[in-house]
Amino acid sequence: MLQTRHTGHLDTRFIRHLWGLTRIYWASAEAPKGLALLALCVAGELSLVFANVRLAWANSHVFNAVQDKQWPEFLRAIEVFLAVALGVVLISTFRIYLRNILQIRWRENLTQYFVGRWMGPYAYGHAEMHHRDTDNPDQRISLDIQSYVASALGLSLTLLAAVATLVSFAGMLWTLSGTWPLRVGAHELWIPGLMMWVAIIYAVVSMYLTQRVGRSLIGINFDRLRFEADFRYALVRFRDHIEPVALARGQMVEQRCALNRFHSVITNWWDLIIKQRNLTLLTSGIGQANGIVPLLVAAPAFFAGRMTLGGVTQTGIAYGQVSGALSWFVDAYQEIAAWRASIERLATLKEKLDETQAEIERGDGVCVESVDDSALHLVHLGLTQPDGAVLAADLNGAVAGGERVAVLGPPGVIKTTLFRAIAGIWPFGSGRVELPKTARPLFLPRQPYLPMGTLRDAVSYPAAADSFTDDAIRVALNDVGLSRLATRLDDVEPWEQQLSDDEQQRLVFARTVLHQPDWIVMDDATAALDDANEQRVYAMLSQQLPKTSVVTITNRPSVARYHQRSLELGPDADGHVVLRSPASEKPAPVL
Repeated sequence: MLQTRHTGHLDTRFIRHLWGLTRIYWASAEAPKGLALLALCVAGELSLVFANVRLAWANSHVFNAVQDKQWPEFLRAIEVFLAVALGVVLISTFRIYLRNILQIRWRENLTQYFVGRWMGPYAYGHAEMHHRDTDNPDQRISLDIQSYVASALGLSLTLLAAVATLVSFAGMLWTLSGTWPLRVGAHELWIPGLMMWVAIIYAVVSMYLTQRVGRSLIGINFDRLRFEADFRYALVRFRDHIEPVALARGQMVEQRCALNRFHSVITNWWDLIIKQRNLTLLTSGIGQANGIVPLLVAAPAFFAGRMTLGGVTQTGIAYGQVSGALSWFVDAYQEIAAWRASIERLATLKEKLDETQAEIERGDGVCVESVDDSALHLVHLGLTQPDGAVLAADLNGAVAGGERVAVLGPPGVIKTTLFRAIAGIWPFGSGRVELPKTARPLFLPRQPYLPMGTLRDAVSYPAAADSFTDDAIRVALNDVGLSRLATRLDDVEPWEQQLSDDEQQRLVFARTVLHQPDWIVMDDATAALDDANEQRVYAMLSQQLPKTSVVTITNRPSVARYHQRSLELGPDADGHVVLRSPASEKPAPVL
């Protein structure tokens, strides 16, 4: 049973979300340029309305000349009509061109904002705390922003045009339909502005029916985006993990997972197309019936000789424009539904990003401070899960500048959580981590990260690819036993799939030597290496970075021999995890 996450009601929540998203661009430094473009777009819409008024007038003259059989008048009317029509074409073209320029500028600004927030310093905390509330942030940033901006401009400008059209043609329609009566049987009813009232009543009934039939589309569109993104993520995840899946013979499991997600897409899609079918039947019927209304109402007056053919034509055009303006909501309903879903998804992402930042900046969790000291200190550091479950209650310890220390602990989450807390990405808990103000730390997780691009990009990360010379990169690769890659610096490959786990870890140590950090904190970053290569990289660090402090957090006691001393993560008498020196520790030889 599919669960809709959002009901689609238009309420104060929608207004708040719309305002919160809109002000990101219109309160930014780019706003003055955007306002200039918006002014041109508004001018284009108003100019098109004025041109359509002149086009209706020119049409009237053409048909009056036809009715009167006046050839010279007909030619002059055709000349005016062609000139106005050319103006309509030019205005229509350039108003869309200007709208597209504003749209891409707005989208660029909004994308930069969300990318900066999502990929910023609080990214890990957000992923841990709110990943269930903001599924598929990549799709929200790539597709929902595009949909939101395009519809925000399109709907607002077409609404403006509808209002201007209503104002411009309402007077014309009122005047044209005030000179003839409405015939009902043998009776004639004189109703001032008859066609205007017909258009208003028709539009009100149409809007009511459209809202009743199509109101569920907002929630359906919200879920459609989520289900599509979930299905696509399953396919991408399989692509990125083909080898382990194939080795485990897990293809059928992955197929079932992907197809189950696709089933949600199909179920949602059937719901969508049925609702769209019903709404399209209604709106198409309304549109077709509306086209004949002015002719039915005006025809008796024409046959009675109270209207000219040009007058009937002009009345039809004016009624069509007024009715179209009043029916803006009906015509735009499906786009409004999709737009509403995009606003909800983007606003929810923004709210959760704001919550994450506020929670972390309150400072009541783990605090990482820069101090005037050459040592790293853990001061009453308590670590918890995001749900508050305690992992460690009171960790205290210090690593002097230039010292190499192994932190040994049992397999499980505590080691990696301590690593994340020292790196400043784990806010859950209490106490503080003190780092030297001048520290240039490098944090090496167990699973290396290799960015997309060339091998040079991978070795240089996170610095720019041109930060190191080719000779320096080749020497670093040779030092870790990857000399075979030295000729492939400009090859673009999925390197995390091309290289084995141990090669990826060795590449990261080549990267480490290039960056020359003065602090290295590792979470079992040599776990995939054999004894010979592990000894090799630690010897390289000792020789090439002799003054660099090294902290290795691991569950392998054998790693301690590459360090000057070791500490243990283990329970105290009360069962709380603490940091202490081993009961029998012998100084390790310095490499």
